[in-house]
Amino acid sequence: MRCWKLCVEDGMRDTAQLLTIPHDVSWLLLIGRTWEAGEDVGSLAGRVTRMENEASSVRTFTKVYTFTQVIGVLLMVLVTVWMAAYHGGFAWHSAPGIEFNWHPVLMIAGMVFLSANGLLIYRGFRTERKPKLKALHAAIQLLSLLLAIVALVAVLDSHNLHTDPEGKPAPIPNFYSLHSWLGLTVIILFCFQWLFGLVSFLYPGLRQSLKDWYLPLHQFFGMAIFLGSVVTSLLGISEKAFFAMPKTYSQLPSEAVLVNCLGLLLILFAGLVLHLTSHASYKRRTTEEDLLLAAGAYME
Repeated sequence: MRCWKLCVEDGMRDTAQLLTIPHDVSWLLLIGRTWEAGEDVGSLAGRVTRMENEASSVRTFTKVYTFTQVIGVLLMVLVTVWMAAYHGGFAWHSAPGIEFNWHPVLMIAGMVFLSANGLLIYRGFRTERKPKLKALHAAIQLLSLLLAIVALVAVLDSHNLHTDPEGKPAPIPNFYSLHSWLGLTVIILFCFQWLFGLVSFLYPGLRQSLKDWYLPLHQFFGMAIFLGSVVTSLLGISEKAFFAMPKTYSQLPSEAVLVNCLGLLLILFAGLVLHLTSHASYKRRTTEEDLLLAAGAYME
């Protein structure tokens, strides 16, 4: 196979490395580096300006990323306080009435907070090797799914094992509300998203051309599923609030204030995650290793 020798510029040192790359994949290296460098690829001043802009973007990203994490932790604290202080705490089969309280806590922890961190992993840990980030991304999303499944078990148990004041079985119907329909749809989509991502990017892995085709779809559905989780959580919070305070919600008792603040923080958190994942200057910079791995995938 005819090969080309390419000079791959090292962004951290004033040296270059000669690589022997098959001619049918060498364009990856050229396009990857030229695309990021822009018109100033051969200019020292251009490189300095680009490095300064990247440093400024990283500083801004770090501040917004940290603020987002604080909001996410505050979300989990508030929903835990809501269930513990106003609805009797937590239990499992021994007390089906309060077993439900695990549902909102685990759903927000898994499908919102952890899922968001799975989306942000490539930008939040931009200096780590990409194969490691892929495995970490898959692990975080799998943990999110497991928490969601436990949350589903909790709500189904609380409905199916419900009893009347005399202690007789009085099951509550399942999956009749918009919240439940949307939530079930989101979880099913999440399962398919995780499986397709595993097969495409980890094991056994697709050819690079197919990965390139599927990646935008994976990114789109990842964000769509996250936003679907946020909308489902907002519906669930409102539903629980109206069930818990059917006559007093309009008078804004302390529980109502907490619930409304929880909803506003949830929207703020989603907006911050959307900003961090969509802002082009926050994107993880492609490294020579990434391009060589892609080149190797094309050669398979």
